Amino acid sequence: MKRAAAWLCALALGAAGAPAGPLSAGDSPADAARAAAHQLETAETALQQAEKAHDRVRALTDTVRAYEAGLAAMRDGLRRASTRETQLRHRLEARESEVARLLGVMLTIETAPPPVLMLHPAGPLGSARSGMILADVTPGLNARAQELRRDLEEVRTLRTLQEEAAKRLEDGLAGVQQARADLSQAIADRTDLPQRFVEDPVRTAILLDSTETLAGFASGLSLIGTEEIDDTEDDISALKGTLPLPVQGTVLHRAGESDAAGIRRDGLLMATRPRALVTSPSAATIRYRGPLLDLGNVVILEPQADLLFVLSGLETVYGEIGQVVPAGTPVGLMGGAMPETGAILSTSGDGTGTDRSETLYIEVRQGGRPVNPETWFRSDKDG
Repeated sequence: MKRAAAWLCALALGAAGAPAGPLSAGDSPADAARAAAHQLETAETALQQAEKAHDRVRALTDTVRAYEAGLAAMRDGLRRASTRETQLRHRLEARESEVARLLGVMLTIETAPPPVLMLHPAGPLGSARSGMILADVTPGLNARAQELRRDLEEVRTLRTLQEEAAKRLEDGLAGVQQARADLSQAIADRTDLPQRFVEDPVRTAILLDSTETLAGFASGLSLIGTEEIDDTEDDISALKGTLPLPVQGTVLHRAGESDAAGIRRDGLLMATRPRALVTSPSAATIRYRGPLLDLGNVVILEPQADLLFVLSGLETVYGEIGQVVPAGTPVGLMGGAMPETGAILSTSGDGTGTDRSETLYIEVRQGGRPVNPETWFRSDKDG
């Protein structure tokens, strides 16, 4: 009985000196937060190693992707940790009166002189029965005390992780900004990409001024070279339906779906986080990059003859018209401002995806006509 009272007293004092109990099995919120911190540490190491990499563009691309994945995991881990802490806190508050009553009884028994505990109004038989009841109750009280202690320890662990996350987030946000800056410079310095054709800026300007639709512009792309542009012999038909999406994000609207304004588009509209990296889904020729109509900055990629991937809504575009880029090559960055650490921490519990404030439009044109992008891309999962 004294052990049960001691457990409950320790709970009342916050279990400050107790060893940490086991967390929830599997991928618990605490485990998720720790895994996210490890991802960011790995990205930091990759950024340092990228300085010595032979192919700096590829190394820095992988580093930016690692940072983006790590920061996304950290946001999710913090959201889950905050939700779990709230659940535990409410559960403990709901049981506060129960714990207080048990403490009162246990402390009364604890402070009563042993001879008094031996007495019972019903005499020796009553004392024996009460002793048997206490012996049966004690294991149950111990189990409840263990459960409460684990809840308190988990709350304390989650709070500690959230406090430590602020520093980790600051390092991660600074790291990804540095990686993006280094990547931009590495792309500007790159001279090893093949050039399929040379753009004529005058012809490009004429085409831009004379077309009013994406279809019209796409059909005139063969006219922007200084010489006739031969068809590519590349063929990615075997990759149909398996290509990765060019950006980490969430599909907002699929081809043919109406948006909030009732507008239907032929392509996918994706919500992304600010400054998200956009890459080429396959090896392709850059047929155009720059402002186009009311679509913002656009990159048009040609992976094979009569097939175009149109990516619009970028803030920064990489590469040169006519270059042939390998799969996974960065072709641009989304716009928007990176959130501050405090903003991420304050919204970590909503889980609504409101941090994906930018949108990338993806249209696929084959044989001069739009086709459903999902015939080419894997879009069943959010990035």
